[in-house]
Amino acid sequence: MLARMNAGQYRILIYDYVPDILDRRDPYRPGHLANITAHVDSGAVVVAGAVGVPPHSGHIVFADVDDAVIDSFVAADPYMAAGLITAWRVEPWAVVAVAE
Repeated sequence: MLARMNAGQYRILIYDYVPDILDRRDPYRPGHLANITAHVDSGAVVVAGAVGVPPHSGHIVFADVDDAVIDSFVAADPYMAAGLITAWRVEPWAVVAVAE
């Protein structure tokens, strides 16, 4: 179960997906989700999900972690190894309000 986010500094990993992600992701999805779950369990990831219908990108919100944590996440992601991610970047996100 995901912990409730608190206001503060976070970092968003933004993936750009190949146009046919839905047709190609099935063999890699369990590993992709396992990578996310492992980082949720460690406290590094607070929320993650696809954006768009059909999905065109994925956003993974990290707590304020070192670059090395995010770099290792990307390197271990089966979507990256399979060529399903066309580009990625990390943006800081200063959360100022969270619903209770």
